[in-house]
Amino acid sequence: MAIRFFDMFSGIGGFRSGLEAVGGFECIGHCEIDKHANQAYNAIYQPKGEFYCDDARKINPETMPDFDVLCAGFPCQSFSVAGKRLGFDDMRGTLIFEVARIIAAKRPAFLFLENVPGLLSHDGGRTLDTIFSTLVEMGYHLEWCVHNSKHFGVPQQRRRLYIVGYLEPRCAGKIFPLACGDAQALKQLIPGPQGQRVYETDGIACTQCAGAGGWGGKTGLYFIDMNVNPVITDHARCITARQDSGISNHRGEHSAVLIEDEAPRAILTPDRETVRQQGRRVKEPDEPMFTITAQDRHGVWHRGRIRKLMPVECWRLQGFTDEQFRRAEATGLKDGHLYKMAGNAVSVPVISAIGRKILALNEQYQIIKGSDDR
Repeated sequence: MAIRFFDMFSGIGGFRSGLEAVGGFECIGHCEIDKHANQAYNAIYQPKGEFYCDDARKINPETMPDFDVLCAGFPCQSFSVAGKRLGFDDMRGTLIFEVARIIAAKRPAFLFLENVPGLLSHDGGRTLDTIFSTLVEMGYHLEWCVHNSKHFGVPQQRRRLYIVGYLEPRCAGKIFPLACGDAQALKQLIPGPQGQRVYETDGIACTQCAGAGGWGGKTGLYFIDMNVNPVITDHARCITARQDSGISNHRGEHSAVLIEDEAPRAILTPDRETVRQQGRRVKEPDEPMFTITAQDRHGVWHRGRIRKLMPVECWRLQGFTDEQFRRAEATGLKDGHLYKMAGNAVSVPVISAIGRKILALNEQYQIIKGSDDR
């Protein structure tokens, strides 16, 4: 039977996507106060008939179905080094006690929490001690670990604190550490102030935040000219694409030069001036790309500048699928909301990795009761 979980502070459903991707998990409901995030969540998962409450403080545990895992990426702004770190003096910082209130009433077999690493050092460690003491007093054994999303197939530098609690003592020490790969750190090629430094494309992207977007997500530009000695020029190098080999970059001596313009233009086979499609070699900014063929090559030029990440790319960096993004976007959400949702989300592949551990422990020890015993 499926392990049932409640998705608290759900955002766009990173916990749900991660656990459902593993298989063997079933969501019984969610809680999300942000109307735009909830709009996206409903479009992606279509949770008709599931339990829902917008405000965690209003949840009545007696009206909730039973569940086996409580998932909560409780608000991190109160503990993040990027914020004011007001902790429990910030209302958002006290929402962890709403998690504890529901746990005390429902007694799920597992707790699955996520937050920023800053929680470890906040108030000299006293904040974390208070949270852990509260959960331990309710009978939960706890494990925690800081993991970086870049080790789980997501090209993003994102360190987060993951906490797993369980009532079954035989689970002790069997969640962390997680088996994961390794990834190369992002290499800065050209230094400069924020928004102007240039990074190698083979590295790991910087952390997505709720204000994602801007020039390279407020971090810099991503280099597409693969010359040995990279330089910033007034004109972009020519990007070409072949049907059988994808996008590539010419060295400077093979670059085409196009008159600077406000919008991107499609250019056909930059290194062969005589090639045409329907008598044309360059299109107007609002026209689509030339027909892709096995012979022709295609370029896109835009004022010598690298564009910023699109919302869909930010969602990809968190492990969401393009289909999930399209469902959310189709509801009419603005780009600003889509960027923010990605920045606030949990990394789906890390959730899946921990979910597999929970699933394996349940299979080993038969922790979750059968449906007849709920």
